[in-house]
Amino acid sequence: MRSYAPSFIFTSTLPPSVAASATAAVRHLKRSSVERERHQLMAKLVKHALGAAGLPVMDNPSHIVPVLVGDARKCRAASEMLLERHLIYIQPINYPTVAKGTERLRVTPTPAHSEAQIAGLVEALVDVWKTLGLAFEEARVIPLFRANASDPAHCVYPEMKRAAE
Repeated sequence: MRSYAPSFIFTSTLPPSVAASATAAVRHLKRSSVERERHQLMAKLVKHALGAAGLPVMDNPSHIVPVLVGDARKCRAASEMLLERHLIYIQPINYPTVAKGTERLRVTPTPAHSEAQIAGLVEALVDVWKTLGLAFEEARVIPLFRANASDPAHCVYPEMKRAAE
């Protein structure tokens, strides 16, 4: 039984269908950059939209978008309120994962998210921030465009320029 059915005996063994699916996904992503580019685009759009709404987006070079709450109870309450009121699940990150006073919501956009979903997220977070009395920052625009000598309005992502217009 152990030699021929390890997934039946050992729960850490992946079923062949899952292993084959993961292998196919890795092969696809080695050939395609579309998903990676869309993923970076969505992360950039989320950071821009949250910052423009005055939500305290923490600087982070990755696709993860941390939104500072700064209080463990309010962080958990914000996560619960987002789920109950808006049907949005966002992971609260509290001590000991992060230092006390730096509790945050961990927003993780994916390539499958849409601009409409991002707008809905911003509205939901603004509602939660107001309800819980959390501090807004002065609205700041996280740049969608980078300046260069030849084109001062060069867009970091061409799709984003269309979305911003």
